Amino acid sequence: MGGKILSNDVAQYKIIKSDYEKPEKDADLQRSSQLKKRRNTDKNSIFSIGFKLVSIVTLIVIISLGSITALVSWLVRQDLQIAAEENNFETNRRSSMEAEDVLLKMQSDALVFIHTVKMLESASSPQRSGAEKEASSYFFRQNQRIAAICYSGLKENSLYINEDFFIKHDIDASLVSSYRENCEVSLQDARGGKTMVLNAAPHFTIHLLAIFFPGEEYGAFILFWPENLNTSFGTGVNRSWMINGAGDIIIHSDIENIKNSVNVASQDFIRDIRESPQRNRQALVETGGGITQFLAYTKLTAGGCIVITSIEYKKVFEGIEATTRRNIYLTIAVLALSVMFIWFFAKSISIPLKVLAAAARKIEGGEFDINLTQKGRDEIGVLTSSFQKMTSALHIFGRFTNKEIAIKAMRNQIKPGGLPKHATVFFSDIRGFTAKSETFTNVFGEDASNRIVHWLNEYFTQMIDCVEKTGGTIDKFIGDAVMAHWGTSYTTGSPAKDAINCVMAALMMRKALYDMNRTRRKGDLSDPPIQIGCGINTGIVTAGQLGSDQRMEYTVIGDPVNLASRIESLTKPLGADILISEDTYKFINKYFITEEMPSVTVKGKEKQVRIFAVVGLSGSNKGPKTLADVRKLLGIETPDLEKTDINADEKKYKIGGEKKEK
Repeated sequence: MGGKILSNDVAQYKIIKSDYEKPEKDADLQRSSQLKKRRNTDKNSIFSIGFKLVSIVTLIVIISLGSITALVSWLVRQDLQIAAEENNFETNRRSSMEAEDVLLKMQSDALVFIHTVKMLESASSPQRSGAEKEASSYFFRQNQRIAAICYSGLKENSLYINEDFFIKHDIDASLVSSYRENCEVSLQDARGGKTMVLNAAPHFTIHLLAIFFPGEEYGAFILFWPENLNTSFGTGVNRSWMINGAGDIIIHSDIENIKNSVNVASQDFIRDIRESPQRNRQALVETGGGITQFLAYTKLTAGGCIVITSIEYKKVFEGIEATTRRNIYLTIAVLALSVMFIWFFAKSISIPLKVLAAAARKIEGGEFDINLTQKGRDEIGVLTSSFQKMTSALHIFGRFTNKEIAIKAMRNQIKPGGLPKHATVFFSDIRGFTAKSETFTNVFGEDASNRIVHWLNEYFTQMIDCVEKTGGTIDKFIGDAVMAHWGTSYTTGSPAKDAINCVMAALMMRKALYDMNRTRRKGDLSDPPIQIGCGINTGIVTAGQLGSDQRMEYTVIGDPVNLASRIESLTKPLGADILISEDTYKFINKYFITEEMPSVTVKGKEKQVRIFAVVGLSGSNKGPKTLADVRKLLGIETPDLEKTDINADEKKYKIGGEKKEK
């Protein structure tokens, strides 16, 4: 087993932590987090002299130039809107007149043609067939946009096709016959007196319209190519288009809408137009896709068609918006020049004050390691120098106290007196520290003190990091021993979560020491390997500031604290590096592999105390699975519990009988 095995425990902790830990912290931790966030992001909250001057100039420029620009823009927009509405309505009127003229003319021409050929059909002359053919040829030559004419009565059914039209457009003329068959229902409606305009483009692949209309005891239709309407409807800023009585688009600048037989009857604004009793009208309408348009319409008398003309709202005001943008750019340019002038004028005062204000905010958040550079010999320079001396003194002070606790007390977040807390208490001790100290003294003489302090500080640095990463609070250092607790000054909001974090910190300490020991040179008396024992207990403690008016410290007291200390002293005789009480075990057993040790009798307690050794994280693919694996990994000898008499002098404990079942 190696370092990767222990590293896997730490990685697995992230998975387990996400299973139980919610993002919220207690009120104290939230306030601390908010303060740090504000300290990092709210760097312009100090109203410096430069800020005030810049604000005043900015306000003047914006009010003066901005109000003029806004007033002119508003007045011009009113005029533009009136002109746009009038122009759109007039365009719609012209388009609708042209469309109705075309439709009525086509219907009229078809009626004249049908009347002519019917007269020829009724004649008894032997040249009737030739005259009829000559008449149709002449008619189609004069009306080259007409593709076909058909009429159908009770006793007659005639179809006339403009062959030249179909040859010119490379279309099969037989399509007219199939179209005639498909439109039998429409012809019957026409015989019944109904006039309709249908889109024939899907059948012929080119844009053709079919007008179905009634005649004398017959129904008829005319197929024609509305090229002139497509051209006039699709030009200019104002776009016109036409739909028939069923809501099909029959004239549009985008030919795909016609070829695909797009129907718009279900759109809200089309439904409003069809239901409106007014023949023509104009309104500002949102036509879909977030596009707002000025929309005018006219209902035609021919076939129930509707001509619609529109212009996008934003296009109407493109000119004034461009002018407004130029005015805004001018305002920004004037404002920028003014700000630059004021900024350079005021920066000699505002910048040093901002630096001092930022330093004060860092101190408020507990950061005392600040370097300030004195610039100038004026009053601000003297103030900067004095401030630097104060921060240096606070930095030294913070290293001799629990800084986070001091900051919370400074903010009045920790009040004098004690409070009951459901906490998890941790003690650790270096095994064989007395013997190692004597070795330092014997080998290094006068330099022993310096070397042993350096050795301990390197060890404490690693241990403190493990505690802080899991949300714990360092209480004190007692020689080589470390006392910490979870769920006191900070808490996750749950005693179970605090207990899990505490046990995880102990496993992280195991890994940190394992890595440190692996990098140590064998036989280096100035840097001997370290083994520790950790004792953990959970219960109700009293947490608060203890001491006098001259000196105070934040600590915890109570029976759970004493039991945690005594559990730690059992690690050596029981051959384990991490021992926990039954109260802690109840909270953490789901997440960690443990082995129950022999129960112990603690002085002052009637019942024996169940003790458990922590092996590793549950669910980890690697890492120790038994206490024997831990002993082998860390080089801990397996004790003979039958021959072990722990703490024989004080008689605080005695090894119990058989293990209790978990």
